[in-house]
Amino acid sequence: MITESGAGTVADLGEWGLIAALGSRMPAGPLTAVGIGDDSAVVGAPSGSVVVAVDLVLEGRHFLRSWSSGYDVGVKAAARSLADIAAMGAVPTALLVALAAPGSLPARWALDLAAGVAAEASRAGAGVVGGDTARADSVLVSVTALGDLDGRAAVLRGGASPGDVVAVAGLLGRSAAGHALLSAGLTSSSSLVAAHLRPAPPYDAGPEAARLGATAMIDISDGLLADLGHVASASGAAIDVGTSSLGIFLGDPLAQAAADLFSRTGTADSPRALALSWVLTGGEDHSLVATFPPAAVLPERWHAIGSVRPGSGVTVDGAPHCGPGGWEHFT
Repeated sequence: MITESGAGTVADLGEWGLIAALGSRMPAGPLTAVGIGDDSAVVGAPSGSVVVAVDLVLEGRHFLRSWSSGYDVGVKAAARSLADIAAMGAVPTALLVALAAPGSLPARWALDLAAGVAAEASRAGAGVVGGDTARADSVLVSVTALGDLDGRAAVLRGGASPGDVVAVAGLLGRSAAGHALLSAGLTSSSSLVAAHLRPAPPYDAGPEAARLGATAMIDISDGLLADLGHVASASGAAIDVGTSSLGIFLGDPLAQAAADLFSRTGTADSPRALALSWVLTGGEDHSLVATFPPAAVLPERWHAIGSVRPGSGVTVDGAPHCGPGGWEHFT
């Protein structure tokens, strides 16, 4: 008999055995009145409104099982949606997780996935309240996240005004550097590889930004310039990023990784150019970038990197950026 120890495959566990095994590893969360096991969950909404986001990760597109453990994928899948909740200035409260996988998927991998989701949900202060399972040719994980605004207005993308300061909470370029190292077969920098496999968004920085009066905010999923482009477009304003303010992100371990890759591949004009490209256009760090009124007093973890100006689009040191600003699906 197959047990929850992880022996065998998900087909051996069966649908209901898999659901029971996954559910037993998921924290319910403090606002959950009805959790896993019924047709729907019931989750409290203290402020009277619910913030909702959904994202998915696809095997072969967002991760490779040869690189990522089930735990890695669980963390990444949860972080993608939880960061969207934080970017609205909301506090994450609950997750719904759907898993589609081939019957041959090792049960241990699926249970590790559940552990990764549970760990990241707990780090964000959220519970896991339900989901679904299905058979598929490859692994797909979809996570819907719920959040609460604590009585505040949501921070949207469209509120930036000329004169506002642009600031980042969290790291930039780490996930892109980790992906580049993995692609090149270089895994000496464990911190960068870990940053790609298990992003760690600063969830509490979202509500903090809202309390500080942030006028617009977004999480950096596709790339700093690409995501700031969404803010600029929604706000009807221009955003300029100053490279002189990015030094805090360009030091080691990013600088060393860029030097290692440059010596091996010769890509980019220089190691610094390669590192700068990761910071400006590399996505999946899921850090938060927000705009603040010029008089706002920002805590140390918020690093000013640019300004909002009249006009449209995003520039770097006052000039248009050559090439894409980040990842674009279907391009």
